[in-house]
Amino acid sequence: MDEIRIVQQLNSELAGKSILKKLEFLVEKYVGKIVFTTSFGYEDQVITDMIFRNGFPVEVVTLDTGRMFEETYKVFRSTLERYGKPIKAWFPPADKVEKLLNEKGPFSFYQSVENRKECCYIRKVIPLKRALKGHEIWITGLRSSQSANRSGLHEFEWDEVNQIIKYNPLLDWDLDEVKKYVKDNNIPYNVLHDKGFVSIGCEPCTRAIKPGEDFRAGRWWWEQNTGKECGLHENN
Repeated sequence: MDEIRIVQQLNSELAGKSILKKLEFLVEKYVGKIVFTTSFGYEDQVITDMIFRNGFPVEVVTLDTGRMFEETYKVFRSTLERYGKPIKAWFPPADKVEKLLNEKGPFSFYQSVENRKECCYIRKVIPLKRALKGHEIWITGLRSSQSANRSGLHEFEWDEVNQIIKYNPLLDWDLDEVKKYVKDNNIPYNVLHDKGFVSIGCEPCTRAIKPGEDFRAGRWWWEQNTGKECGLHENN
């Protein structure tokens, strides 16, 4: 499969190079075909800084589910003010959101995993597919230590579901490295991180984690803590 071969070549040829060198290579090879999706968490703010501060021609987008924390919108605003660069927001289809709420109410996701995945699909996956359309490289803020599902990832992966090459520049970074970069470069960040929130998504589905809890314990905490994903990263 050509895509797998290309991914293998990228992992091999770019091994050992810095993130900035890898981004330089990608923007030259995939002109106008690179997109980065940010949710304004620690990791995404690091990548946003690298892209904007170095003037890389990468489209930066965010998925606005309509149920985000106020603090998330504030860091969105602060990021726009800091860099003066556009961040495009993609929204879920209004008709599907209306149908979901009218038929199942505003908190159907608490009732079953199926309902929660339905909500995630409408609010996140559908907008993501629109955001990725026409691109060949998708940059993400995934780190291997975020969950067991992500521990075996490579920097470059073939995303079969979305038919796109996924680049995970911070894959081998730990949380302390991410936080240090944010602090050293005075980057705007979500203040919820200071309150124990490590992974920040929709307000009804996110809570702070307790000492010793798994990184993903704050997401969909009412479900069993195994393989909890929203569908954006189907296999990781």
